[in-house]
Amino acid sequence: MSHDNSIVPGREEWDRVKLRLKREFGDSAFKSWVSPIAFDSLENESVKLSVPTRFMRDWVLTHYAERIRTLWNGENPKIRRVRIEVDDNKSYIPSRDGKSHSKPSEVSDFDRANTFHQGNKTDALSAPLDIRYTFEEFVVGKPNEFAYAAAQRVADSDKVSFNPLFLYGGVGLGKTHLMHAIAWRIKLRSPKRRVVYLSAEKFMYSFIRALRNKDTVSFKEQFRSADVLMIDDVQFISGKDSTQEEFFHTFNALVDQGRQIVISADKSPSDLEEIGGRLRSRLSSGLVADLHPTTFELRLGILDAKAENLGVKVPQKVKEFLAHRITSNIRELEGALTRLTANVQLVGGDITLELAHSLLHDLLKSHERRLTIEAIQKQVADHFQIRLSDMSSARRARSVARPRQIAMYLSKQLTSRSLPEIGRSFGGRDHTTVIHAVRKVEELIKADVSFSEDVELLTRMLES
Repeated sequence: MSHDNSIVPGREEWDRVKLRLKREFGDSAFKSWVSPIAFDSLENESVKLSVPTRFMRDWVLTHYAERIRTLWNGENPKIRRVRIEVDDNKSYIPSRDGKSHSKPSEVSDFDRANTFHQGNKTDALSAPLDIRYTFEEFVVGKPNEFAYAAAQRVADSDKVSFNPLFLYGGVGLGKTHLMHAIAWRIKLRSPKRRVVYLSAEKFMYSFIRALRNKDTVSFKEQFRSADVLMIDDVQFISGKDSTQEEFFHTFNALVDQGRQIVISADKSPSDLEEIGGRLRSRLSSGLVADLHPTTFELRLGILDAKAENLGVKVPQKVKEFLAHRITSNIRELEGALTRLTANVQLVGGDITLELAHSLLHDLLKSHERRLTIEAIQKQVADHFQIRLSDMSSARRARSVARPRQIAMYLSKQLTSRSLPEIGRSFGGRDHTTVIHAVRKVEELIKADVSFSEDVELLTRMLES
């Protein structure tokens, strides 16, 4: 039944609240989480809203409820309470106008729940999901866009698109984030689908426990009744023959039933040498998507998003410094910004380059060990096909001098070494020579596209 805004108390207020929410949280989050919320009624000091599922109710309570109440109170100071109701009869079809109505079957106040409703043993197998790890919170760039698109396709498809979806990449590149995002999205879209998410290690321990208790039948039933099985860090079952065998049979059983499987690892299936050939073949049979090492641009985007979430202003120079220096692990990159933010909140002051140097000394030092001036010199010399000794020689020919300047520039950008230290590493040159080299390279990057591409390529190779 439709209602006219003019005769339904609170409807216009809800429309204005939704508009504010859309501006604050963005189109993607709005479509996924706010648009499906339906306005029911306003009575005295209480507002009633409804959502299609218990899972969505819990998500809204955790992420949006308090903000909805605050915004509504701004529209109508009399409002003190908002209730979120579940309409089991409503399917998940995001409303464009938010004017759908529901018959509430359950009512919950702002209890701020944020967990799965575990209604059966299969659900109870699942590890907790991190509420931060959603598609909306994932920063997409060239290194991860294919894996991100594949993960979204699996999460949004009612049919099995790729089986299995195999995600792989180094530590801290976003594999677990995408795994959690898939699980959240499936639980949102299809709350009746049984999603089992756990680490390979937990799978192994569960199997061992079942063997010890002579209860393998129950173990098999629990896993093989899943609609979606998600195993994180599958490399941990390498060398565990009995666990591999059971996983292989579980894998086959689910595939034969048309159930979705999602796997992650730190290597591609073909490189998991201690996993049996049959299982490796199975893991390779679907879609394999890798998450490449991050680029400077992606790391900068991640820092921008993190700073926005934390509600802090971070100088561009500080973000660029962190993006240049912490290159291998997104978690460490985000952790570095969190430390800076916490320090400012607890001690006071501003986030500065000097503070970053001082506070993150231990973290920066660990990354510094991974990239030395000598390694930069060798990479640049190999790239331009000159001798490593030319980096320290007195030769001034352009074919040698220009690569040397590039190596000085990269040493300044990618290490924490001082200008005098860099100069000494290049045949005892003065720090002013290094300054000149850095400025020259910066000028050429702006003026010469080909030169800029060379420097960018070298940067990526050194950071990978």
